[in-house]
Amino acid sequence: MSTPAFTSKLPDVGTSIFSVMTQLAQEHEAINLAQGFPDYDPPRPLLEALARHVLTPGHQQYAPMPGLPRLREAISQQTARRYGYTPDPATEITVTSGATEGLYAVMAAVVRPGDEVLLLEPAYDLYAPAVRLQGGVPVYVPLSAPDFRPDWDRVAAALSPRTRLVLINSPHNPTGAVLSADDLDTLAGLLRDTDTLLLSDEVYEHMVFDGAQHNSVSAHPELRARAFVLSSFGKTYHATGWKVGYCLAPPTLTAELRRVHQFITFSVSTPTQHALADVVPDAALYETLPAFYQQKRDLLRELLAPTGFELLPSGGGYFQVAGFGALAPGLDDRTFTRRLTQESGVAVVPLSAFYHDGHDAQLVRFCFAKTEATLRAAAARLTGLQEADWVKQATK
Repeated sequence: MSTPAFTSKLPDVGTSIFSVMTQLAQEHEAINLAQGFPDYDPPRPLLEALARHVLTPGHQQYAPMPGLPRLREAISQQTARRYGYTPDPATEITVTSGATEGLYAVMAAVVRPGDEVLLLEPAYDLYAPAVRLQGGVPVYVPLSAPDFRPDWDRVAAALSPRTRLVLINSPHNPTGAVLSADDLDTLAGLLRDTDTLLLSDEVYEHMVFDGAQHNSVSAHPELRARAFVLSSFGKTYHATGWKVGYCLAPPTLTAELRRVHQFITFSVSTPTQHALADVVPDAALYETLPAFYQQKRDLLRELLAPTGFELLPSGGGYFQVAGFGALAPGLDDRTFTRRLTQESGVAVVPLSAFYHDGHDAQLVRFCFAKTEATLRAAAARLTGLQEADWVKQATK
């Protein structure tokens, strides 16, 4: 019997570039600096807490749809400590199955057919498909290298009466750019006197370097009043496979989010939520992250310096963007990353994967959320890259 004919909702979308590069890395036994996950374990207290709650009677059944009350209370107190704002655990905090589900639930809750959603590119590859699946129209505003800071005049020009939502991401994936307090003030001015909503993806909020502070929308009263703010325990606690995040939003927006969330996942793993509730009050587990990840960023930059890559600024998150135009001017970024994986044994991500039109500026993204041994092993494979036969051929 044949499969009934149908029209794809996302006919131009294939397998995620992160899955593609990870599979290629496995096939060629390459060191995977492509996909954004750590190769070290979560903090021991969190692992012990999970083991304890897995064995606790009554912790194996459904949690409340919005999240365990004790976890939401812990999130509220953490937000107050960091940003001077205490969200109501009952009406302003929702625990989600990772920030991914939170983001999709926001789109499904507020974006209607024909609504425009403003995206700053390069952008994480989930954003545009989530908009399109609701019948929304992505409107792209480019961020320019090397610092990838927003051009607010271009943002203002892209806003229209049809703009339902603006999506920002700081620290930024893939570039590591960080929004300043002035950036948030400027955005607030642009959205003032409009009904446009804001979605702030802050999953790398605890990873800001060089003495800077994370400027959260949660700490900006004017923006907070119209915003969904996403965070990720997976990123904070090196536990991306646990898929637990949360969304902060005013009561009316939270109510709309929950209308959708209850029909996507309903609730998140109960013992995992209990374990997180145990450790979230320990501020040391996230206050040490800026230094922890800055050391990894600095080590990677030191190791890459002799290889011929041009290293762009990275102010936060756990990614380093690098240019390879001087190394292999004859190659596009997808060909370069494929050859780097196959021939040199190191997998990275082409930055064109973060553009709706495949814009290629000969840039790639390294993930430095790896052990020092992994980073040094990758660098060793890149030693002498400029003299590799496949690179020399690309310069002809």
